[in-house]
Amino acid sequence: MSEALRSGPDHDTGIRCMWMRGGTSKGGYFLAEDLPEDPAERDALLLKVMGSPDPRQIDGMGGADPLTSKVAVVKASTRPGVDVDYLFLQVFVDQAVVADSQNCGNILAAVGPFALERGLVAARDGVTDVRIFMENTGQLATASVATPGGRVTYAGDARIDGVPGSSAPISIVFEDTAGSTCGALLPTGNAVDVIDGVPVTLIDNGMPCVILNAADFGITGREAPKELEANGELRRRVEAIRLKAGPLMNLGDVSEKSVPKMTLVSAPEAGCISTRTFIPHRCHAAIGVLGAVSVATACLLEDGPAQALARVPDGESKTLSVEHPTGEFSVLARLDDTGTLVSAGVLRTARKLFDGTVFV
Repeated sequence: MSEALRSGPDHDTGIRCMWMRGGTSKGGYFLAEDLPEDPAERDALLLKVMGSPDPRQIDGMGGADPLTSKVAVVKASTRPGVDVDYLFLQVFVDQAVVADSQNCGNILAAVGPFALERGLVAARDGVTDVRIFMENTGQLATASVATPGGRVTYAGDARIDGVPGSSAPISIVFEDTAGSTCGALLPTGNAVDVIDGVPVTLIDNGMPCVILNAADFGITGREAPKELEANGELRRRVEAIRLKAGPLMNLGDVSEKSVPKMTLVSAPEAGCISTRTFIPHRCHAAIGVLGAVSVATACLLEDGPAQALARVPDGESKTLSVEHPTGEFSVLARLDDTGTLVSAGVLRTARKLFDGTVFV
């Protein structure tokens, strides 16, 4: 633990932190050694860092949105063939809750650059692969980071929807994500279950998700996130289904958890499927990386709300375009001869925003 933390939470020296954008999210990136070892102390400190609970997070670094109230805790790994261990923490905006029950593939996008910046991994000339163990679910991902001349660069021509401008590409390939949180890709063993009279797909391919047909709620699925958030009856019905889905997905009582994500699907405009996702109570302006992987996988099932609406291209290697309120997210899926998903990859970008000291 850093010397600053030994002096208590009212210290004047602050905590070393790097603020980074990862994909369509951003948050604080910390070395594990710079935070308290005790999870309760750590979480109390991070609530102060973000300024939670407060809808504006005015007294902290959070941006008054779940997408900008996130934390990555990173350390050198002792696991064979792994470079770093990464723990994702979702700091709730208006509740005194810090959740570790899920991964975040967007914040993951900047873990590789952060590990290189902090010297946890030696950079190569050209591209450096960083093998990352995701502590939340016990899964592995490999991030390929641009490192010309042995230094991280954030400049490049890659563009992702939901982020203005362009940056250096970061490709991420996931391994063994099926059932990473729930124990099985389809935790109930069914492609379709019925909750409160609504057909749903309960799925976990890196992110526990409940897939629902938007039409079953009297909406088109094209509405803006703010319009959906203002629909009190919709939010009530979706939350009632979420609370019942939790135990069915081996997640237990999810009343104070940020999973499962609730994704309302509709027919796409040009891609594979269109989505509106609640995480869990706010409607996402885009879609999370692993959420997109889980939704894309649902499109490949033989039945279910997503499969019935999806336009799936032919071939064993597929690019599945998951549409969301601010654009689309391409999931690269590879199937074997039996049609089983073998691997899923995504293209993300990241950027270092500041490196310094945060005070609590």
